[in-house]
Parts: sequence; C-alpha cells; structure tokens
Amino acid sequence: MCGGGVLKPVILGIAGPVLLPAERDLLREHRPRGIVLFSRNIENPSQLSDLIASLRACLPPGAVLMVDQEGGRVARLRPPYWPALPAAATLTTLPAAYAHGHALGAMVRAAGFDVAAAPVLDLFYEGASAVIGDRALSADCETVATLGAELARGIMKAGVTPIMKHLPGHGRALVDSHEALPVVSGDIARDIIPFHHNRALPWAMTAHVLYPDLDRVNPATISAIIIQDIIRTRIGFTGTLVSDDLAMHALRGTPAERALAALAAGCDIALYCPGDWEGNRAILEALTDAG
Repeated sequence: MCGGGVLKPVILGIAGPVLLPAERDLLREHRPRGIVLFSRNIENPSQLSDLIASLRACLPPGAVLMVDQEGGRVARLRPPYWPALPAAATLTTLPAAYAHGHALGAMVRAAGFDVAAAPVLDLFYEGASAVIGDRALSADCETVATLGAELARGIMKAGVTPIMKHLPGHGRALVDSHEALPVVSGDIARDIIPFHHNRALPWAMTAHVLYPDLDRVNPATISAIIIQDIIRTRIGFTGTLVSDDLAMHALRGTPAERALAALAAGCDIALYCPGDWEGNRAILEALTDAG
C-alpha cells in the first residue's frame, strides 16, 4: 500500500483486464479516490480477482473500487460467470426492489467492489431518449421514490455503497448525454421528488443535462447554481456528489478542464471512465497543480 496523504477527488477507469505498469505507477504517485471498472476490464472471476488484488495493492487506504452495475442492459458482471438481473422497469413491488438491490449488492461485493452506480431514480417519460428507458423504475415519481429507496436499502444491506442517479433528473432528455448535450426546459418539481425522498443516501451522481430555466449556460455537472441551489438545497442532498462520466460528449473541453470545472461547481468527485492513460495523467496532474 501507498503511504498517507490526501486522496485526489477523482475516480478513474483503466484500459483493460490487467493493470499496466504505467497505470500502476500513476496510481501510486497521484493517489486517486478510486477506480471504476467496465466490461473491458472484466473477463471472468479469476481474472477479475487478480485485477482487483493488483488495484488494492497500489491504491491508497480509503480508495474505492466502483462498478456501473444496475441490472438489465447496464451490467458489467454478466453470465455465464455472474447471474443476470432484470431491468429496473420490471420491479413493481417493494419486496422485488429490495431483493434486486440485495442480489446486486451481494454480487458486487463478492466480486470485490465497494460502490455500485445504482439505483437510477430518473423518471420514465414516453418519447424521451431511450438512454433511460427501462432503466427507470416507473413514470410515477412517488413509485420511483419508494421503490428506489428499497433498492438502495438492499444494496447497502449487502455492504455496498449505492449511487443514486442522475440529479436533478435525466428522464425528460430527448438525446443521450453520451452523444450530445440534452436540454430540459420547464419545471423540475416532479423530477426531483425521488431524489428528495432519498436525500439521505450516501452518494449521488449528477446529470450532464442543461436546464436553461435554472442555468442558461452550464449543464448540471458543471453548474454551481444547480449543485448548490437545487441538489444541495432544494433536494437536500448532503452526501458525496460524483459527476457522471466526464468523457461523455455532452461536455466540452479537455479531460482536465472538465474535471476541474465539475469540482469547482461543487462535485466532490470527478468521474472519468474511458481508461486512457493520457487523460488520466492530465487530470491527476491538474489536480496536483490545483493543490
């Protein structure tokens, strides 16, 4: 293990199924808050166990290992080695939501992770971008609030930290923020109800969405107005706020510029997922220079 010191407020991806020497050296030198793994990093349980052991050996104490695992089409731990869990839209009762969360948390924990990027608390909207779609629990805000709470409770019961996403609401977006910047106009009162109901959860994730009625210029991830006035005050979330993946095409600028903007706006952790060494290095060095 590395020695003591403050962790840099960033969670990074890595390139492939093994930790490369250059990646190991970068992590040891710069001490990020954690690592997130995706399908490109996961082949089978034996390989994953070796990779996680390599990561634990060079990450500092307190760093986390995160996986983007919801069930349905968002699953990095997949058959034949891990059980398939259904999409959130199929969970219509409180016991089903809790059981789903507990099964997800247990699988993630057994694989060696600390944090799971679930539950999705965005509302389903007919005609909106399919990027949310069946990842949403319901079109009804109260149903999403209560089912989401049970799903998160199940994850935590298994010993894993859940991340509710995407604040203050991605469901009405007409385009996928992976591809372009969505613009969502009008009142967000319904959209934030599930997040307000679950405001005591430990972690939450921002949306790369522009809400011009709240901030005409900046999407939520880099908007101090939205983070302070809506997420922190109106929703009442006081936990750890992590950005959505800063490599998504909804945002502009270099990886380092995006990370610094998200942190300056009020995110506690910048998330940069693609695993490119140059991007990781640039972000970590920028954070070092920023103090």
